[in-house]
Amino acid sequence: MKLFVPSLLAALLAMSAVSSFAAGEAASAAHGAASAPAAAHAAAPAKAAKPDLVKGGASFAAVCASCHGADGNSGTPANPKLAQQHPEYLVKQLQEFKSGKRKNAIMQGFASALSDSDMKNIAYWVTANKAKTGFAKDKELVSLGERIYRGGVADRQIAACAACHSPNGAGIPSQYPRLSGQHADYTTAQLTAFRDGGRNNSQPMSQVAARLNDREIRALADYIAGLR
Repeated sequence: MKLFVPSLLAALLAMSAVSSFAAGEAASAAHGAASAPAAAHAAAPAKAAKPDLVKGGASFAAVCASCHGADGNSGTPANPKLAQQHPEYLVKQLQEFKSGKRKNAIMQGFASALSDSDMKNIAYWVTANKAKTGFAKDKELVSLGERIYRGGVADRQIAACAACHSPNGAGIPSQYPRLSGQHADYTTAQLTAFRDGGRNNSQPMSQVAARLNDREIRALADYIAGLR
């Protein structure tokens, strides 16, 4: 009997220890399960804020409309049409005007006063408007412009514009801008700037434009103006 009592006590103590361990494991598992969603939520990236189109419209009217038209369809050939452009592309250009990567004293002055949110609001508002169609004017050059735009110039390693800007000039969002219907004067100025080093914010465009002469640039710009 004396031997039985210590044995019974030891067994009871062992059972108590096992029960405590099991309870601790269960509590730990329950805590882990409860905290897992919280950890997953904390690790998930925050969703980007949606553009505020009301603010974008107001900012555009105050800052941009005098040069680019009330709805983004500039009536001045030297100023680009912005309507129906890709918003990601416009945001990128505004950021590069602000940083000085793209040189333009007037645009840098305006862009410097804009936050990233302002740029996004403006870009998404103006690009939601439909672009007005343009037209080619120079019958002698338009066929040359079409050949270069659609097929490039193989023996001079000039790539076809359509490869990046699409056959109808719609472009590819964020990477390559919409060209369809753009003012010929503006396109001529930009191609010349890429060729001559006045614009350096796109290495592919600088490389292509470097191989174009003045006549080819005018032909391309005129053809692009009439793209639909």
